[in-house]
Amino acid sequence: MRLLLETALALFAGLMMTRLFKKMKLNFPDVTAYLIAGVLVGPFVLGRLGIHGIGFGSMEELESVSVLNNVALGFIAFDIGNEFRLGQLKTTGKTATVIGIFQAALAAALVDAVLIVLHFILGPEALPLPVAITLGAIASATAPAATLMVVRQYKAKGPVTDLLLPIVALDDAVGLVIFSVSFGIAQAMQGGTIDLVSVIINPLLEIVFSLILGAAMGCLLTELEKIFFSNTNRLNLTISFVIMTIAMASREFELGGGVKIGFSSLLVCMMLGTMFCNLSEYSVDIMSRSSKWTSPLYAIFFVLSGAELDLGVFRYPAIILIGVVYILVRCLGKYYGARISSTFMHCNETVRKYLGITLFPQAGVALGMVVTAQALGTEMGSMIRNIVLFSVLVYELIGPQLTRMALTSAGEIKAGADDQKNRARFQKKEKIVR
Repeated sequence: MRLLLETALALFAGLMMTRLFKKMKLNFPDVTAYLIAGVLVGPFVLGRLGIHGIGFGSMEELESVSVLNNVALGFIAFDIGNEFRLGQLKTTGKTATVIGIFQAALAAALVDAVLIVLHFILGPEALPLPVAITLGAIASATAPAATLMVVRQYKAKGPVTDLLLPIVALDDAVGLVIFSVSFGIAQAMQGGTIDLVSVIINPLLEIVFSLILGAAMGCLLTELEKIFFSNTNRLNLTISFVIMTIAMASREFELGGGVKIGFSSLLVCMMLGTMFCNLSEYSVDIMSRSSKWTSPLYAIFFVLSGAELDLGVFRYPAIILIGVVYILVRCLGKYYGARISSTFMHCNETVRKYLGITLFPQAGVALGMVVTAQALGTEMGSMIRNIVLFSVLVYELIGPQLTRMALTSAGEIKAGADDQKNRARFQKKEKIVR
């Protein structure tokens, strides 16, 4: 009961923070307000007071409601699947694929190169080589949740947005491959041998079976929705399918010899959404209804994400130094990776100039990679975790704002669009009442 109260108060705090931002005329996306509210109700601020019902007292309390984060991420991936409609892919598919792969690879390569140089400057104790290589791989990942929320809030529309969401979606698969190969190399540096099963076979099996599971669930959902005559019931069925798919994606099957079949919940739910949106005649209405239903779930997700940000990393000067280098070099890799590849694909100047900025946010996928990186050992695993936590804290607070600014400068968000839309709705309701 206490956790329910704390979760409800966390959502309330996030919503109140958005109003405070409006009163203070701070033109930040709601995502940033939710994250800051989360930091305040987290274990490092209000949670330290130990007052019942005010803030999360420990990371263990946050872990007990982590199922909400998993469900929210599943719905976010399901929504992104809507961007892979065949009609859109005919015009943007090839371009998005080339840019998505190149910018992720360049970000990883640049971070690897700079951190390896820093390894020789600071010494192996301050920055071990396996840590540098693993961080380079983690740099490839981009956060789909924050990007989707900004696009939704401001109703962004245009060539940058059309490319942005498919690219962010592709990042999960590309990042998974880059991380698996790099992490395998990092482990080989410790053990002296490269495990081809964990470096090549398992990552490929994860991607292939994630797509198969998502496709199968999408086809089944499409067929089952035909037996209902109400879109309300179809929405209920869709919600149950997404949650069911998230649960199924958490399973893992051992085949022997170190070979295993695992699933990426983001990839599975993304494929579920893609198949559903391309096969179902009801998908446009259902996706519109789903986005309204999931709005509070997304808000809770970002508040809880803010609460999980570990402010304790500021105690370590070396972590801050490496973290700052990681952040700056990754941003350069994302920006120039997007700019070079979009130039190669003959995109217009607006896309070349602003697309890379929208790829800065980083959170969920990167933190998932951190969990795997703990296999390098307590000391190196802890170093990777703290550096990534520091970078996520920075990225999540400024990334959504940079995305908003880039899309506004690109002409895909109208100045004051969010306020104008809400004001128009209010005036319309007021007239009806009169």
